[in-house]
Amino acid sequence: MVAVDQAIAVAVIGAKGRMGSAVVKAVQAAPDLRLADALDVGDPLSSLPADAVQVAVDFTVPSAAEDNVHQLIDLGVNAVVGTSGWDGPALERVRRHLAEAREVGVVIAPNFALGAVLAMHFAAQAAPFFESAEVIELHHPDKLDAPSGTARHTAAAVAAARAAAGLGAAPDATDPDRSEPGARGAAIDGVHVHSVRLRGLVAHEEILLGNPGEYLTIRHDSLDRVSFMPGVLLAVRQVSTRPGLTVGLEPLLNLS
Repeated sequence: MVAVDQAIAVAVIGAKGRMGSAVVKAVQAAPDLRLADALDVGDPLSSLPADAVQVAVDFTVPSAAEDNVHQLIDLGVNAVVGTSGWDGPALERVRRHLAEAREVGVVIAPNFALGAVLAMHFAAQAAPFFESAEVIELHHPDKLDAPSGTARHTAAAVAAARAAAGLGAAPDATDPDRSEPGARGAAIDGVHVHSVRLRGLVAHEEILLGNPGEYLTIRHDSLDRVSFMPGVLLAVRQVSTRPGLTVGLEPLLNLS
Protein backbone atom coordinates (compact mmCIF):
# COMPACT_ATOMS: atom_id res chain seq x y z
CA MET A 1 0.00 0.00 0.00
CA VAL A 2 1.36 3.42 -1.01
CA ALA A 3 1.23 6.11 1.65
CA VAL A 4 -1.32 8.84 0.95
CA ASP A 5 1.36 11.51 0.77
CA GLN A 6 3.26 9.44 -1.81
CA ALA A 7 0.29 8.67 -4.06
CA ILE A 8 0.02 10.58 -7.35
CA ALA A 9 -2.55 13.35 -6.92
CA VAL A 10 -4.97 13.26 -9.86
CA ALA A 11 -7.69 15.66 -10.97
CA VAL A 12 -10.36 14.54 -13.44
CA ILE A 13 -11.85 17.12 -15.81
CA GLY A 14 -15.20 16.09 -17.24
CA ALA A 15 -15.76 13.91 -14.19
CA LYS A 16 -19.52 13.60 -14.66
CA GLY A 17 -19.34 12.28 -18.22
CA ARG A 18 -19.34 8.62 -19.19
CA MET A 19 -15.57 8.40 -19.52
CA GLY A 20 -14.81 10.88 -16.76
CA SER A 21 -16.88 9.02 -14.19
CA ALA A 22 -15.12 5.78 -15.13
CA VAL A 23 -11.75 7.50 -14.64
CA VAL A 24 -12.82 8.76 -11.21
CA LYS A 25 -13.67 5.21 -10.13
CA ALA A 26 -10.42 3.84 -11.54
CA VAL A 27 -8.31 6.46 -9.75
CA GLN A 28 -10.14 5.84 -6.49
CA ALA A 29 -9.52 2.10 -6.81
CA ALA A 30 -5.79 2.42 -7.56
CA PRO A 31 -3.63 2.16 -4.43
CA ASP A 32 -0.89 4.41 -5.82
CA LEU A 33 -3.22 7.21 -6.97
CA ARG A 34 -5.32 9.75 -5.10
CA LEU A 35 -8.30 11.72 -6.42
CA ALA A 36 -7.43 15.34 -5.67
CA ASP A 37 -10.30 17.02 -7.53
CA ALA A 38 -13.17 16.27 -9.92
CA LEU A 39 -14.39 19.01 -12.25
CA ASP A 40 -17.29 18.91 -14.67
CA VAL A 41 -17.24 20.30 -18.20
CA GLY A 42 -17.38 24.08 -17.91
CA ASP A 43 -16.03 24.29 -14.37
CA PRO A 44 -13.22 26.87 -14.32
CA LEU A 45 -9.76 25.35 -14.12
CA SER A 46 -8.79 28.32 -11.97
CA SER A 47 -10.51 26.42 -9.13
CA LEU A 48 -8.03 23.56 -9.55
CA PRO A 49 -5.61 23.38 -6.61
CA ALA A 50 -2.59 23.32 -8.93
CA ASP A 51 -0.11 23.08 -6.08
CA ALA A 52 -1.85 19.90 -4.89
CA VAL A 53 -2.41 18.23 -8.29
CA GLN A 54 0.31 16.39 -10.20
CA VAL A 55 -1.73 15.06 -13.14
CA ALA A 56 -5.04 16.15 -14.66
CA VAL A 57 -7.04 13.77 -16.87
CA ASP A 58 -9.23 15.46 -19.49
CA PHE A 59 -12.26 13.70 -20.94
CA THR A 60 -14.41 16.66 -21.95
CA VAL A 61 -15.45 17.79 -25.45
CA PRO A 62 -13.34 18.73 -28.50
CA SER A 63 -14.32 22.40 -28.25
CA ALA A 64 -12.88 22.66 -24.72
CA ALA A 65 -9.98 20.22 -24.61
CA GLU A 66 -7.26 22.30 -26.26
CA ASP A 67 -7.93 25.34 -24.08
CA ASN A 68 -7.93 23.09 -21.02
CA VAL A 69 -4.53 21.69 -21.95
CA HIS A 70 -3.02 25.14 -22.40
CA GLN A 71 -4.39 26.23 -19.02
CA LEU A 72 -2.93 23.12 -17.38
CA ILE A 73 0.46 23.82 -18.94
CA ASP A 74 0.34 27.36 -17.54
CA LEU A 75 -0.50 25.89 -14.13
CA GLY A 76 2.43 23.49 -14.36
CA VAL A 77 0.15 20.45 -14.19
CA ASN A 78 0.87 17.34 -16.29
CA ALA A 79 -2.05 16.33 -18.51
CA VAL A 80 -3.47 13.07 -19.84
CA VAL A 81 -6.02 13.73 -22.58
CA GLY A 82 -8.55 11.31 -24.02
CA THR A 83 -10.83 13.89 -25.62
CA SER A 84 -10.89 13.40 -29.39
CA GLY A 85 -10.90 15.93 -32.22
CA TRP A 86 -7.19 16.83 -32.28
CA ASP A 87 -5.57 17.75 -35.59
CA GLY A 88 -2.00 18.56 -36.59
CA PRO A 89 -2.13 22.33 -35.98
CA ALA A 90 -3.67 21.87 -32.51
CA LEU A 91 -0.99 19.36 -31.55
CA GLU A 92 1.70 21.71 -32.83
CA ARG A 93 0.31 24.57 -30.70
CA VAL A 94 0.57 22.35 -27.62
CA ARG A 95 4.08 21.27 -28.61
CA ARG A 96 5.21 24.91 -28.91
CA HIS A 97 3.62 25.82 -25.58
CA LEU A 98 5.39 22.92 -23.87
CA ALA A 99 8.72 24.22 -25.19
CA GLU A 100 8.21 27.09 -22.73
CA ALA A 101 7.31 24.73 -19.85
CA ARG A 102 10.02 22.11 -20.13
CA GLU A 103 9.11 20.14 -17.02
CA VAL A 104 5.45 19.60 -17.95
CA GLY A 105 4.31 16.49 -19.80
CA VAL A 106 1.17 16.01 -21.90
CA VAL A 107 -0.04 12.64 -23.21
CA ILE A 108 -2.78 12.85 -25.86
CA ALA A 109 -4.02 9.43 -26.93
CA PRO A 110 -6.65 8.64 -29.55
CA ASN A 111 -7.45 5.42 -27.71
CA PHE A 112 -6.53 4.14 -24.24
CA ALA A 113 -7.61 0.52 -24.75
CA LEU A 114 -4.42 -1.52 -24.85
CA GLY A 115 -5.94 -3.88 -27.43
CA ALA A 116 -6.75 -0.96 -29.72
CA VAL A 117 -3.19 0.35 -29.45
CA LEU A 118 -1.86 -3.08 -30.34
CA ALA A 119 -4.30 -3.35 -33.28
CA MET A 120 -3.03 -0.03 -34.65
CA HIS A 121 0.55 -1.20 -34.22
CA PHE A 122 -0.10 -4.55 -35.93
CA ALA A 123 -1.89 -2.80 -38.80
CA ALA A 124 1.09 -0.54 -39.46
CA GLN A 125 3.39 -3.57 -39.43
CA ALA A 126 1.19 -5.45 -41.89
CA ALA A 127 0.34 -2.56 -44.23
CA PRO A 128 3.47 -2.71 -46.44
CA PHE A 129 2.59 -6.28 -47.46
CA PHE A 130 -0.88 -5.55 -48.88
CA GLU A 131 -2.12 -3.74 -51.98
CA SER A 132 -5.22 -2.32 -50.33
CA ALA A 133 -5.97 -0.87 -46.90
CA GLU A 134 -9.13 0.67 -45.48
CA VAL A 135 -10.46 1.39 -41.99
CA ILE A 136 -13.96 1.06 -40.57
CA GLU A 137 -14.68 2.61 -37.18
CA LEU A 138 -17.93 2.02 -35.30
CA HIS A 139 -19.09 4.05 -32.30
CA HIS A 140 -22.16 5.01 -30.31
CA PRO A 141 -24.30 7.77 -31.88
CA ASP A 142 -23.48 10.32 -29.15
CA LYS A 143 -19.91 10.69 -30.40
CA LEU A 144 -19.32 14.20 -31.77
CA ASP A 145 -16.50 13.67 -34.27
CA ALA A 146 -16.09 11.48 -37.33
CA PRO A 147 -13.84 9.80 -38.18
CA SER A 148 -12.73 8.96 -34.67
CA GLY A 149 -9.31 9.96 -33.43
CA THR A 150 -8.41 6.27 -33.31
CA ALA A 151 -9.29 5.82 -36.98
CA ARG A 152 -7.35 8.93 -37.98
CA HIS A 153 -4.32 7.71 -36.04
CA THR A 154 -4.61 4.23 -37.56
CA ALA A 155 -5.01 5.49 -41.12
CA ALA A 156 -2.07 7.87 -40.77
CA ALA A 157 0.15 5.07 -39.42
CA VAL A 158 -0.92 2.69 -42.19
CA ALA A 159 -0.30 5.38 -44.82
CA ALA A 160 3.15 6.16 -43.40
CA ALA A 161 4.08 2.47 -43.42
CA ARG A 162 2.91 2.10 -47.02
CA ALA A 163 4.83 5.20 -48.09
CA ALA A 164 8.00 4.00 -46.36
CA ALA A 165 7.69 0.74 -48.28
CA GLY A 166 7.38 2.62 -51.57
CA LEU A 167 3.77 1.62 -52.21
CA GLY A 168 1.59 3.87 -54.31
CA ALA A 169 -2.12 4.53 -53.98
CA ALA A 170 -4.35 1.53 -53.32
CA PRO A 171 -6.28 0.34 -56.41
CA ASP A 172 -9.66 2.05 -56.72
CA ALA A 173 -11.59 2.47 -59.97
CA THR A 174 -14.47 4.39 -58.35
CA ASP A 175 -15.79 7.04 -60.74
CA PRO A 176 -16.91 10.16 -58.80
CA ASP A 177 -19.43 10.92 -61.54
CA ARG A 178 -21.11 7.58 -60.92
CA SER A 179 -21.02 7.65 -57.14
CA GLU A 180 -22.82 9.38 -54.29
CA PRO A 181 -20.64 11.97 -52.50
CA GLY A 182 -19.10 10.48 -49.37
CA ALA A 183 -19.81 6.89 -50.33
CA ARG A 184 -16.10 6.05 -50.14
CA GLY A 185 -15.76 7.67 -46.72
CA ALA A 186 -13.07 10.11 -45.68
CA ALA A 187 -9.52 9.88 -46.98
CA ILE A 188 -6.80 10.22 -44.34
CA ASP A 189 -3.42 10.45 -46.07
CA GLY A 190 -4.93 8.46 -48.92
CA VAL A 191 -6.39 5.69 -46.73
CA HIS A 192 -10.20 5.52 -46.81
CA VAL A 193 -11.96 5.60 -43.43
CA HIS A 194 -15.64 4.78 -42.93
CA SER A 195 -17.63 5.80 -39.83
CA VAL A 196 -20.64 3.98 -38.38
CA ARG A 197 -22.76 5.50 -35.60
CA LEU A 198 -25.14 2.98 -34.05
CA ARG A 199 -26.99 2.67 -30.75
CA GLY A 200 -25.64 -0.21 -28.70
CA LEU A 201 -22.02 0.22 -29.78
CA VAL A 202 -19.21 1.57 -27.60
CA ALA A 203 -15.95 1.74 -29.63
CA HIS A 204 -14.89 -0.64 -32.39
CA GLU A 205 -12.42 -0.61 -35.28
CA GLU A 206 -11.61 -2.85 -38.24
CA ILE A 207 -8.53 -2.48 -40.40
CA LEU A 208 -9.00 -4.26 -43.73
CA LEU A 209 -5.91 -5.25 -45.72
CA GLY A 210 -6.24 -6.93 -49.11
CA ASN A 211 -4.16 -8.74 -51.71
CA PRO A 212 -5.19 -10.82 -54.72
CA GLY A 213 -6.82 -13.96 -53.33
CA GLU A 214 -6.65 -12.98 -49.64
CA TYR A 215 -7.50 -10.33 -47.10
CA LEU A 216 -6.58 -9.74 -43.48
CA THR A 217 -8.91 -8.17 -40.92
CA ILE A 218 -7.55 -6.74 -37.68
CA ARG A 219 -10.42 -5.88 -35.36
CA HIS A 220 -10.68 -4.50 -31.85
CA ASP A 221 -13.86 -4.14 -29.77
CA SER A 222 -14.31 -2.15 -26.59
CA LEU A 223 -17.51 -3.48 -25.04
CA ASP A 224 -17.32 -1.36 -21.89
CA ARG A 225 -15.52 1.86 -20.97
CA VAL A 226 -13.64 -0.03 -18.29
CA SER A 227 -11.47 -1.30 -21.18
CA PHE A 228 -9.86 2.15 -21.42
CA MET A 229 -8.86 2.42 -17.77
CA PRO A 230 -5.58 0.42 -17.79
CA GLY A 231 -4.26 2.73 -20.51
CA VAL A 232 -5.44 5.86 -18.71
CA LEU A 233 -3.75 4.78 -15.48
CA LEU A 234 -0.58 3.84 -17.38
CA ALA A 235 -0.44 7.37 -18.82
CA VAL A 236 -1.17 8.95 -15.42
CA ARG A 237 1.74 7.05 -13.88
CA GLN A 238 4.20 7.88 -16.68
CA VAL A 239 3.32 11.38 -17.89
CA SER A 240 5.45 13.19 -15.28
CA THR A 241 8.50 11.28 -16.53
CA ARG A 242 7.87 12.32 -20.15
CA PRO A 243 8.25 16.12 -20.50
CA GLY A 244 6.84 17.53 -23.71
CA LEU A 245 4.11 16.10 -25.92
CA THR A 246 3.50 12.38 -26.34
CA VAL A 247 0.85 11.36 -28.89
CA GLY A 248 -0.56 7.88 -28.44
CA LEU A 249 0.27 5.15 -25.95
CA GLU A 250 2.74 3.43 -28.25
CA PRO A 251 5.83 5.09 -26.68
CA LEU A 252 4.59 4.20 -23.18
CA LEU A 253 4.32 0.55 -24.28
CA ASN A 254 7.71 0.64 -26.04
CA LEU A 255 6.02 0.01 -29.38
CA SER A 256 7.65 2.95 -31.18
